[in-house]
Amino acid sequence: MREAQFDGLVGPTHNYAGLSPGNVASTTHGGQESNPRAAALEGLGKMRFVRGLGVLQAVLPPHERPSLSTLRRLGFRGSDEEMLAAAAVTEDGLYLRVASSASAMWTANAATVAPSRDTADGKLHLTPANLQQMFHRSIEPPTTTAVLRAIFADPEAFVVHDPLPGGGHFADEGAANHTRLETGRGAVHVFAWGRLGWGGGLSPLRYPARQTREASLAVARLHGLDPHRCRFPQQHPDGVDGGAFHTDVVAVGNGRFFMLHELAFEGRANLVDDLRATLGDELVVVEASESELPLAHAVRAYPFNSQVLTLPDGSMAIVAPEDAREDEPSRAFLERVVASGGPVKAVHYLDVRQSMHNGGGPACLRLRVPLETGENERIKANVFFDEALEAALTSWVGRHYRDRLAAHDLADPALARETMEALDALTALLGLGSVYDFQRR
Repeated sequence: MREAQFDGLVGPTHNYAGLSPGNVASTTHGGQESNPRAAALEGLGKMRFVRGLGVLQAVLPPHERPSLSTLRRLGFRGSDEEMLAAAAVTEDGLYLRVASSASAMWTANAATVAPSRDTADGKLHLTPANLQQMFHRSIEPPTTTAVLRAIFADPEAFVVHDPLPGGGHFADEGAANHTRLETGRGAVHVFAWGRLGWGGGLSPLRYPARQTREASLAVARLHGLDPHRCRFPQQHPDGVDGGAFHTDVVAVGNGRFFMLHELAFEGRANLVDDLRATLGDELVVVEASESELPLAHAVRAYPFNSQVLTLPDGSMAIVAPEDAREDEPSRAFLERVVASGGPVKAVHYLDVRQSMHNGGGPACLRLRVPLETGENERIKANVFFDEALEAALTSWVGRHYRDRLAAHDLADPALARETMEALDALTALLGLGSVYDFQRR
């Protein structure tokens, strides 16, 4: 089995709107001017680097933004220009910022994935996240579902489910709260959650818990996973209140390796003991204590929001944000991971600051899709990253992206037209067909 990293292309309306309570970086940088072109090129640079390590790399397209269909559903009327102008002066521009969010770039939230070797029907399963907790993200599932069905179109090999029902009881944040571990004893799926859908139990006090236990259980059922091979730990409420709004801010696993912060899970010690008992001595667990790596540093520098990749020689490497190198406790922890004698042999630091300023590190920018031999050949869309696709996407970004974007620019009708022209060209380039509202209209 070979894991593909499906990175989200940063969208033309990449901006800092500060829409996510609990995401410290997002709220800290809210209102600052952004550079969509630099952000997109940063993302492509990360894809190039990961592919250069010998890892299978692919891309997912950005979403249509501003979402004019969302503005219509919120009661705005008239031409596109009239709707944008009205939204810009309503609630101090909040609705326009919501409709213009480029948050779909963080494809760790796009879906949860189960490889075909783990599922009851022997097919790869994907469930798009409904992202109910934050309104600006809750508008993403229809496009995400259309894109995934265009890519994973072979019904003999792939199943793309509908997102879970909404309403808050089944709030699902995708793979950002899911970890798959595997040794010679088989695989275990760790589905983390922050609250109970119908209330009760421990909950964070300062920031919202986004994932419900009910959603995690439902995804495991949809994917036909063995219940004995699933674990459902709660995110530690103190971790969420400290800014770890998703599990991947404080924990990451890959194969037989698992690294986590002591405030990642409620009942962390029992979870680790259970995983070791199930997966055997082959499992390597590295834990960071609060004294070694304070949560505030982990949230600011994102050492856990890294990609842990299996390389062609079987060893592992960590791709971490440059911020983790610059933060002394984070760098020291990652150096300890490499020196521990486990499977991780190297740490590479990449600059993804345009994403980091909005609260997303290297791990947020990709959806992990484990593919068995031959399954990648069943994907006919032109989404696998190689030199030709990189050149085409770099040229596409250069033609269609602005190098600065301030809040007032979101009301510019020309930006909406530019984005639609860019996405129309992109879907042709990637061979996706009509996946956007404006194309179907």
